[in-house]
Amino acid sequence: MRKNPFSKGFSSIKNINSLISSIDAVSCISTERGLTKEHLSGIMIISRKKYRGDKMDQVKTGELIKRLRTERGMTQKQLAELLNVSDKAVSKWECGNGCPDVSLLSALAEIFGTDIHVLLSGETIKNEKEKGDMKKIRFFVCRECGNIITSASDVSVTCCGSRLTVLEPKKADEAQKLRVEDTGGEWYITSTHEMTKEHYISFVAYISDSSMMMFRQYPEWEMNITLPAYRRGRLVWYCRECGLLYQPISP
Repeated sequence: MRKNPFSKGFSSIKNINSLISSIDAVSCISTERGLTKEHLSGIMIISRKKYRGDKMDQVKTGELIKRLRTERGMTQKQLAELLNVSDKAVSKWECGNGCPDVSLLSALAEIFGTDIHVLLSGETIKNEKEKGDMKKIRFFVCRECGNIITSASDVSVTCCGSRLTVLEPKKADEAQKLRVEDTGGEWYITSTHEMTKEHYISFVAYISDSSMMMFRQYPEWEMNITLPAYRRGRLVWYCRECGLLYQPISP
């Protein structure tokens, strides 16, 4: 059995202080070399592939680069100029005789409007056309920057260099439910949930079978939401500690 090439380094770490120092060293080196989280993510993927004995499919990656380039009406020379490389390097990638340097992946992904994971895999997966209703909408929240992303079908979502997982909604119990008051054609929504900087609801959404309305919330703000009393639907909200919760709502 082949040994993990990293095992020796980790076994030599005797205490948590040296582990922290090692992490800090990686952070400093990556900053000095201008590597972003996406660069490091790409390096980790490549390292895992090499450790498992896998080979990156240079042919598939090259074919993908060529397809994305031609779809945008770019020549090899134009792409090369954007990346500060030679057109011979681009030709080499597209012929499957090599792959772009890790330091180029972020810029290459930005040019093509894709992400590093797609470039490394050499595949773009087309989603099936969404056939359901809006009540099946997917929510993604980046724990790094707080970005909220929604999708009506299965997608791959990346933010701040990390791949996001779809949030699984849980039905709120009586203590967790939002307060909904019918004020004559409108719903007035409040909550007793904490709204501190450490623990707060970041958004509330009303979802029916054909529409969605989202209300962004902020720490140290009281929740006061007013919306027209539409047809039957559900309220969905999220906080980092409680997760994604929902409750039915109807006139």
